[in-house]
Amino acid sequence: MVGLQGRVTGRIAPGLVGEVMVRVRGGAEAFMAYAAEPGEQIAVGAIVVVLEYHAPRTVYVSAL
Repeated sequence: MVGLQGRVTGRIAPGLVGEVMVRVRGGAEAFMAYAAEPGEQIAVGAIVVVLEYHAPRTVYVSAL
């Protein structure tokens, strides 16, 4: 998971749980997402990279 790219489908911001779609296992799957940098906001449609993965469906991401 770490290092994969995804697209934000639910805004990521402080106090919010965002959502990203990541291509894995031949398809795309939704993951709950938080910004890796405190205070960072990432808009819907932005491309992100996964920096941390916490099973089963949580990722920490940074905008590209």
